[in-house]
Amino acid sequence: MTSSAKSLRTALIGSSRERQATFLATLSARELQTLIYDWEIWARQDQLPPRGDWITWLVLGGRGAGKTRTGAEWIKALVQGRAPFAERPYGRIALIGETLSDARDVMVEGVSGLLAIHAREERPIWQPSRRRLQWPNGAVAQIFSAEDPESLRGPQFDAAWGDELAKWRHAEATWDMLQFGLRLGTKPRQIVTTTPKPTQLLKRLMAEPRTAISRAPTRANLANLAPGFLDTIVRRYQGSRLGRQELDGELIEDRADALWKREQLDRLRVDRAPDQMARIVIAIDPPATSGKSADACGLVAAGIDADGLCYILRDSTLCEVSPTGWATKAIALYHRLAADCLIAEVNQGGEMVTTILSGIDPSVPVRAVRANRGKYLRAEPVSALYEQGRIRHVGNMAELEDEMCDFGLDGLSSGKSPDRLDAMVWAVTHLCLGEQPEPKVRAI
Repeated sequence: MTSSAKSLRTALIGSSRERQATFLATLSARELQTLIYDWEIWARQDQLPPRGDWITWLVLGGRGAGKTRTGAEWIKALVQGRAPFAERPYGRIALIGETLSDARDVMVEGVSGLLAIHAREERPIWQPSRRRLQWPNGAVAQIFSAEDPESLRGPQFDAAWGDELAKWRHAEATWDMLQFGLRLGTKPRQIVTTTPKPTQLLKRLMAEPRTAISRAPTRANLANLAPGFLDTIVRRYQGSRLGRQELDGELIEDRADALWKREQLDRLRVDRAPDQMARIVIAIDPPATSGKSADACGLVAAGIDADGLCYILRDSTLCEVSPTGWATKAIALYHRLAADCLIAEVNQGGEMVTTILSGIDPSVPVRAVRANRGKYLRAEPVSALYEQGRIRHVGNMAELEDEMCDFGLDGLSSGKSPDRLDAMVWAVTHLCLGEQPEPKVRAI
């Protein structure tokens, strides 16, 4: 931080309200605007780039800790060539989100995104059709999705910002393509902002000698969060395993009693499923209620090939959705993947579940299943199939795998319902452990 920034920070943050008001009254309108947009004054120490000759800056933090603002302000400073962030302006930047909509909604258009943090005369022009931002000085940032690593093949950059890397579907392939493209300028660098999860890629990056790491818990940013957030979220989860990860930004390894381990899932991961599948099912674990307080609706697609290998194709679990909403999504997924049937648990909704589905599309076959044993007992045989190497995950399914590696004898450490895991267990049970009709081979 420059000496002038330190002086202003002291005058504003280290003084009484009266002295602050007196100081601000001496500033012109232009000086006030400059003050508002001077990130060095307002940033916490963990939000400023570390010293050293690093290539990758990992910003690991809890939910709402200010990670997005940190990433956006770093990109802004690089474009402006502002010391001490950069020695010269950077001109070609990659912005990579979990999906294109995430990159747009969070990194570009979000409340802490690139458009919001610029003064009007400095603000870049957002060109949605070209998926890029262009600054008045000619610098350009393009957005990319971790769902499409090949889109990074060809473009080249001198800086990059990757958001929520721990959730990227094709994390390894996307990261590799980005590294090949990070080849412009004299000092190409990248920032990663994410809530940490023990993925293979994140653990490898943390161990690399030219990686700098900053950490911030949610509580560091409580002044900028809704007043009720402390009571409803922080106090509820603080100290729990989920809270340590999602609020404190800690890298939490697998539970000792969990039925699955991340290292095991990494070994069973593939980039794509076979072109021909013998059977495909869509499994639904519907919530008993709807609205913000309801459980999620587990929605998982799985298939089995002619050799008996089962593939978890997609986790499309929905949160805060109405019965019509999850039923419509399940049927759309059924048609998109040309599935054989829907597998729907009916313990909670009974006939209502099958009635809703048939009301939307009566041509879709629905097989109702009822749980007669506890979740752990139902999951054990499926866990054994993973140990035998008979299951594959197509891409990175972070939320599903989080539940799997946090599921022990007493359920999830958060106490929540393992909706994604339940749906996956129903799908695999039907494909691999139940009575099977004669397979019919189809392309997907």
